[in-house]
Amino acid sequence: MNRLKLLNFLPWLIAVLLVLPAMAVGGERGGIGEADRCKASYMFLEAQNWKSRGESDAYFELVRRAYETDTTNTTLAFYLGHALLTMRDVKPEQYERGLALLKKHFDAQPDDLYETTFYSDACMMLGKPDQGLEAIERLCQTNPGKLELQARLAEAYTRTGNYTKAIAALDSIELHHGQSFTLTSKKISNYIELNDTARAIGEMRRLLASAPRNAQYNMGMAGVMEQFGHRDSTLYYLNVAQECEPSNGYTYLAKAQFYREAGDSAAYDQQIRHALMTQNLEVSDKLELMGNYIRERLSQNDTTQRVRQLFGVLLEQHPHESEIHELYMHYLYVSRDYKGAKEQLGYILDLNPTDVDAWRQLMVVNVILDDYPAAISASERALEYATTDSLEIYTYIAPTYLQMKEYDKALATYQLALTLADSTDVESQSNLVGGMADVYYEQGDTLRAFETYEQALKLNPLNAGALNNYAYYLSLLRRDLDKAERMAATAIKLYPESSTYLDTYAWVLFCQGNTTMALTYIKAALDADDEPSADILDHYGDILEADGQHQQAVEQWKRALEIEPDNQEIKRKLK
Repeated sequence: MNRLKLLNFLPWLIAVLLVLPAMAVGGERGGIGEADRCKASYMFLEAQNWKSRGESDAYFELVRRAYETDTTNTTLAFYLGHALLTMRDVKPEQYERGLALLKKHFDAQPDDLYETTFYSDACMMLGKPDQGLEAIERLCQTNPGKLELQARLAEAYTRTGNYTKAIAALDSIELHHGQSFTLTSKKISNYIELNDTARAIGEMRRLLASAPRNAQYNMGMAGVMEQFGHRDSTLYYLNVAQECEPSNGYTYLAKAQFYREAGDSAAYDQQIRHALMTQNLEVSDKLELMGNYIRERLSQNDTTQRVRQLFGVLLEQHPHESEIHELYMHYLYVSRDYKGAKEQLGYILDLNPTDVDAWRQLMVVNVILDDYPAAISASERALEYATTDSLEIYTYIAPTYLQMKEYDKALATYQLALTLADSTDVESQSNLVGGMADVYYEQGDTLRAFETYEQALKLNPLNAGALNNYAYYLSLLRRDLDKAERMAATAIKLYPESSTYLDTYAWVLFCQGNTTMALTYIKAALDADDEPSADILDHYGDILEADGQHQQAVEQWKRALEIEPDNQEIKRKLK
């Protein structure tokens, strides 16, 4: 027989070996005839064939039919129960039925190693630990030499609250395999449940005595001491662990946690930095640690170079880890270092040029940096690799063309995006129509712009962007100011922290002659933005001037001019 034919035959051979012995001892035959038994056997073998092809649905259906044909065969009951418990989207009633089928086989053949082990595990996971314990105890009685079963037995004892028996089972394993950190840790956990402090500490001391300079054992000893509140001893053993392995990042990590709980932020910070600089800490652990460290620094408004220095060390150690570049990029973005974020995105895309999300982020960063051609270029690359969600990309491209004053391209992009938008998603449609209205206004076609804003608000009366822009443009023309005030008020109700919307409302109030209220809202707009735009400062100056605060108005116009040195209107006001 050639190799190909042999491989094709193997699934059938294995299935025969599995099912035929079970047919002989699988329980009472009852009224089942020989023909039905053979039919069930054939269907089970065919099920194995489908399973080998990865056709799980066909496998399940054939096993189900096989068991229904011969319900006296407990092996078929086991495999049907197994399938019910391991299939996708299992319903609660399937758990009960699956477990009942497994139990049927266990009751008939409790000494089957694989089947009973699976049944025991299933009982444990499905909240029936006593049944699981009964099954694994039976296996241990019939297989006294299998230490892996002793380990399962110890776990079962622990889960059922039989802590003394669990320790005895672990002692049995230790007798054959010797001491280990894992076994000792499990024994200590059981002693802690028994509130036996002395034996818990004694167990760890015994392991440590076997290797006093083992860093892991010293860290374990520190953990036990911490568990019982002996903090001086905890620090002592952590120090010993670091002395034993000064390049082990996990010793610094454990010590950092100790200092954090002690409230010593300076010592905590020092240990974290040491941990990140070590080589043996896994990249995933470093990323998690760095993420937590960044959050703490940002929450304390820490703008020092420490975070950047740590990222420098990490990237020197792992220059090709895209996730580190990505985390650094997000930190720089939140810190408003957009040029630095753009640089990191460049590294990310060098490592993976097909990363659609990175191209999208690069597009956004370029818009913030007012580099609109680069934003368009990034968006084109994002579209090149995107398989879905191209609509979101177009919603960035269209306003970018608007900023570039390429109005025809902006309108064409908005119209293309509208064809991609879900017909039932009125919010997205309203946003796109509102964007088209912005383009018409910039083109000088105010009539069409206002008609289009009306269409956008008809689709979604709570489109804050359209409400804000429509209100602002009406105020510039001193038209329908009452309507403009209502729309601007609705926008800030939807987004009360938006400096842009607060500024618009203040400006509309100013145009209505309500200088006092205008001052209140323009100050709120300034408070809402750490870096207010030239427009907001310019408006603040105008409102102050109208309120008779001439010197203060000049100060605000000067601040605006620093942001936009070529703004001729502000220069005229100052002159």
